[in-house]
Amino acid sequence: MISKKFGRPLLAALLLSITACAGPASHQEVKPGTTVDHLEVIGADGSVLARTDIARQTGWCLYWNHSVTGDGVIDCYVDDLGKMVLHRAYQPDFAAGLGHFPGRGILTSAEGGGYWIEDIDEPVPGNAYVLRVGSLAVNHRIVTTDGDEIYLSKMAEHTRVTIRLDSGE
Repeated sequence: MISKKFGRPLLAALLLSITACAGPASHQEVKPGTTVDHLEVIGADGSVLARTDIARQTGWCLYWNHSVTGDGVIDCYVDDLGKMVLHRAYQPDFAAGLGHFPGRGILTSAEGGGYWIEDIDEPVPGNAYVLRVGSLAVNHRIVTTDGDEIYLSKMAEHTRVTIRLDSGE
């Protein structure tokens, strides 16, 4: 569950701002006393391919183009006090592998078409998941709240990676 300290309106605004990132943004300074965790991309051989700071109660989105339709898909995560939580997802339609399951978030229409599944608030077991990175056409990429961009398809096309939130705990 998302920490009640920050509340859903702030979190929703934060994650909306993540999805608006069209390109690199200037890095925001982390306020003193803010706990910073690390989002890591780990290669199949265990090597760290990418690592970026994630302040707690901020997040990132994984963007990609659906391999069948080519339409953009987005999964947005938040660092909820050191826990990786899937908060919302954008889907252009319910193509192969996409869709909404009753009881898992709230389905809403997206402005301009497609659908958001809001308030999923599903903790990711072990703070990590495995992703088979798609081709350059699929263009898997991570964009953080601070505007860091990690181009997974450029660094690990057609390979398996683990995306992990390292909270040091």
